[in-house]
Amino acid sequence: MAAFLGHPPPFLSHPVLPPRTLNFSSSTPPPQPPPQQPNQPQPLGASSSPVQQEPVSLPQKKPAAKTSVDSTDWIATSLTRRFGLGAGLAWAGFLAVGVLSEQIKTRLEVSQQEANTRNVDKVEEVVLPNGIRYYELRVGGGASPRPGDLVVIDLKGTIQESGKVFVNTFEGDKKPLALVMGSRPYSKGVCEGIEYVLRSMKVGGKRRVIVPPNLGFGEKGADLGTGVQIPPTASLEYIIEVDKVSIAPA
Repeated sequence: MAAFLGHPPPFLSHPVLPPRTLNFSSSTPPPQPPPQQPNQPQPLGASSSPVQQEPVSLPQKKPAAKTSVDSTDWIATSLTRRFGLGAGLAWAGFLAVGVLSEQIKTRLEVSQQEANTRNVDKVEEVVLPNGIRYYELRVGGGASPRPGDLVVIDLKGTIQESGKVFVNTFEGDKKPLALVMGSRPYSKGVCEGIEYVLRSMKVGGKRRVIVPPNLGFGEKGADLGTGVQIPPTASLEYIIEVDKVSIAPA
């Protein structure tokens, strides 16, 4: 027992050293784990610690350049700006075709009117129930005016008793007269009898007309404002030629 206490056991005779730390200061460095590619799934069992990645800059799209359409035709340009390129050009084409077809239609109508217009071989007197008398000088081949139509005529008016001319657009540089059928008051020598006769005439036609006082300017007569006065109860003699019949402007 004393010997045991006097001489400690061998494993107690050496001091206990602290644990040694591994030193990898040798010339061969330890192998490094391969770097992980971004946006790739990690293998099972790998560390789930988040890996900071550098932000990736995406290329920015440049704004699309605006296309402008220039046209020498202001109609096509305005339609293109309003309805777009395709629809605007379609509308412009439609309008061009419409104008062209209208021109062709007008030429056909004029040619048909000229072909159907004919002079009268034998002039005869026609007496209407209201007292108007007329003589057909040329039969027109165009359209007849209807209420509301705009009628352009050449007119020569004479006071039958005196033979004095109060209106004449056939001579000189005077312009034809225009009137809207059914519209009053009349002016420039036109009277109710003239409108009544026009209802049965056609474009290109020409007549000599005798208008009684009750369908002329009546018992009061008229002052045309050019120094020419039509006396009361005067019978009037006209030469009428229908130049054009069209829809009156709104």
